Amino acid sequence: MEIEPGEMTVGQLAERSGVAISALHFYERQNLIISRRTTGNQRRYKRDTLRRVAMIRIAQRVGIPLAEVAAILALLPDNRTPTRQDWGRISECWQAELDRRIVHLEQLRDDFKDCVGCGCLSLDRCALANPYDTLATKGPGPQRLIDPAGAPSHPATCH
Repeated sequence: MEIEPGEMTVGQLAERSGVAISALHFYERQNLIISRRTTGNQRRYKRDTLRRVAMIRIAQRVGIPLAEVAAILALLPDNRTPTRQDWGRISECWQAELDRRIVHLEQLRDDFKDCVGCGCLSLDRCALANPYDTLATKGPGPQRLIDPAGAPSHPATCH
């Protein structure tokens, strides 16, 4: 079967990671994970591939495109098992983007119960927060949820 110590077959990787074999093959075609091939052309994966697959799954859950995941995973060494420091370094790469996404999710969760300055004027509070859609002069979109530079903000922090 040609399994080296610390290696897994594609079936073992699928079972342990909870990802279908077809998805693992897709991840490999996208250069998200790598395998070695046996003399019989069977795939063998290092156990650290489990962590890469876990990152891919979590990133997909929060809507991060696979191209961005691939760019981050490309920062990991291929010739050795990534260390805690390697994972810490790439985790820092996500920080600003994830913080931005968290703000957007908080806005969706918390701020749509009130006037967002989109111009609909459909809520009773819109007449107070955006009388006659005066926020339209600042530009399109939910003006109470974006700052002048287009970055997300909460209505309480808007000027």
